[in-house]
Amino acid sequence: MELFLFDISPESPRESFLPLSTNHRSGSVNVTWEPDVTFFIQGLASLGEKKMILFVILLLGYIIILGGNSMIIFVALTDSKLSSPMYFFLSNLSFVDIVYTTTTIPNMLSGLLTHVQTISVPGCFLQMYFFIQLAVTGRAILTVMAYDRYVAICNPLRYTAIMTRPVRLILITGAWSFGAFCTLPSAVMGWQRSYCGPYVVRHSWCDPSSVRRLVCGDTSVDNIVSLSFAMVSLLTTGVLILTSYVLIGVSMSRMGVAQRLKAVGTCAAHLIVVSISYGSASFVYISYRVGNFSPEVRIIVSVLYSALTPFLNPMIYSLRNKELQDSIRRSLSSFRPAAVSPRKDVSTVS
Repeated sequence: MELFLFDISPESPRESFLPLSTNHRSGSVNVTWEPDVTFFIQGLASLGEKKMILFVILLLGYIIILGGNSMIIFVALTDSKLSSPMYFFLSNLSFVDIVYTTTTIPNMLSGLLTHVQTISVPGCFLQMYFFIQLAVTGRAILTVMAYDRYVAICNPLRYTAIMTRPVRLILITGAWSFGAFCTLPSAVMGWQRSYCGPYVVRHSWCDPSSVRRLVCGDTSVDNIVSLSFAMVSLLTTGVLILTSYVLIGVSMSRMGVAQRLKAVGTCAAHLIVVSISYGSASFVYISYRVGNFSPEVRIIVSVLYSALTPFLNPMIYSLRNKELQDSIRRSLSSFRPAAVSPRKDVSTVS
């Protein structure tokens, strides 16, 4: 999720052959924020023919992400049997996953097919902002879902009275607001900086750490602010999720075997998603610090990591939830009678 924590791009000479709009002053090249100034996305140009293999893998993964999460949103909105708060939160998480991956994967797919990829300065900062904001919002929604599971297991008799529609809307609004709160400060600071050319972003999209390397001057304050809000987003959501499951565990210890199994089934899918999300984040972060990987490998790992949870979410929830499975089957089967009904009418007439 929070790839802005990772310093993906190693120091190396900047290319001087790129056509850029620059002004030379005191041996440096400064951005004047003219309309024609653009950033050049380096991407994975060094992979050669292997780029097509990665293109096919990413394209198929992106199609599955769009299809699976769109199906969850569709059945949650149209099936009256999926009116519980859990499906409301799940559909919001699926929406965040779709937009989150859409901010980066299409850009990367385009970069794999073209030799030179550019992006405007406003477009770069918009992409950077929404990538981080949606990542934090996704974590916040997982936190809200943990609270929903806590209420359902620890206070089942008061569940419907607590998780009313206004409460659900407040929780979702809080999740989106928390994402904006953790993202805006570093984004505003980055927008106000001057950047040195050539404006080559050593990533497949406008990754914050890669863009920050282009700043003309000291970025220690930017790094501290970015890291501080990243830790706030990770620790706040992580502690709240952990607290919810500790309380769930305490409540389950007082239940009988049958109730305990039912409680495990209620929160199993969410717990798996949270474990994969935080586990993969920890693995990637630690491996970047102890391993010596090439920039290309780090870019590929960051892309696969950012797409992992959105890719697995629909599969995990549909496999672990019989209500969702039945709803998807009903939705898919509802299109078949409409397709074959004309034949029935013809046979009846004949």
